[in-house]
Amino acid sequence: MSIPPRPTDPRSPKRQRFPPVVEDDESSEDDEDYTAASVDEEEDDEGDDSDDSEAASVAEEEAVRGEETVIGIAVGVTEAQPARSVSSCSPSSSSSPQQQSIKLKSSDVLDCPTCNEPLKRPIYQCTNGHLACSSCLHKLRKKCPFCRLDIGDIRCRALEIVLEASIVPCRNTVHGCTETTSYDTQSKHEKVCIFVRCSCPLPNCSYIGSYTDVESHTRSVHSWDSDNFIPFVLDSPQIFSMNLRKQKTTVFQEEKKGDLIVVQAFKGSDGVYMTVSSISPLTPGLPNFSCSLAKLNSYTTLRLGLMVKKIQKVEEQLEKPDVSFMLIPTYMLSGDHLKLQICIGREYKYVHI
Repeated sequence: MSIPPRPTDPRSPKRQRFPPVVEDDESSEDDEDYTAASVDEEEDDEGDDSDDSEAASVAEEEAVRGEETVIGIAVGVTEAQPARSVSSCSPSSSSSPQQQSIKLKSSDVLDCPTCNEPLKRPIYQCTNGHLACSSCLHKLRKKCPFCRLDIGDIRCRALEIVLEASIVPCRNTVHGCTETTSYDTQSKHEKVCIFVRCSCPLPNCSYIGSYTDVESHTRSVHSWDSDNFIPFVLDSPQIFSMNLRKQKTTVFQEEKKGDLIVVQAFKGSDGVYMTVSSISPLTPGLPNFSCSLAKLNSYTTLRLGLMVKKIQKVEEQLEKPDVSFMLIPTYMLSGDHLKLQICIGREYKYVHI
């Protein structure tokens, strides 16, 4: 069987295929040759478009294989370093390893085993791998508290990297804080966090909340306690009394904004020590208070200007304070009854001294 000649114009219409006639083995072989030749001619007829399409398909397959190879390498790197989170890679890149989050059952494993405080860089270890924070290192005189070996200057850099990469929420989340910090800087943030836990300064009250919550609590719950709870106006002098047998703490609350001022008394061998504090976090930008405090007698008056300290909880004074106090000497005392005057102002005014 003869094959029609190939046309010279590649854009001519495709020829019709003739069905093979099965007569014998020889004719079958001829038909197979004809079919193969027809296929070759049809591929040639498709011209450059077909070649471009095949080339694009091959390139796409090679690209896919290349992507699969890169992804496999990236995942391998990520699995080899599970403690590190790579954030510099673009999430849209198919070759970027995805970030992995690791959740610890307890953050206690990141605390110093000696002082039970969060570990801070630099971290040291003995030859057996026992850890000690930098502050404990000097207290222990560079002796391991567990095996008594020298700690020396061996740094545990692996754990330092873990601490640097560990992100934790603020402990004041329950009171409204949304900040997250690295584990080793958590304590620095919590010292100045505006949502730090504050305690109600009134005696026999265990309420705890943010300082604004405590202010609202005292208004609604303790407004009836006239002996321990007194409203005040800024820059206005006010006389009050304290009976040291019954009370050693008096709480003032500003009428408009609700700021809480605590006056405490501690009786020592040389007189009575008076301190003035405010229930407030150490957050920068919050207002500071100053005050003048006076002990009034029939013939003498002792007056002193004080800077109001910021505290989060009232502690019973068991010993005389170190700074920011007024000492009322013994000769000015008449029993346990104190007649005092206070005037509270903003910042460094020391009003009515």
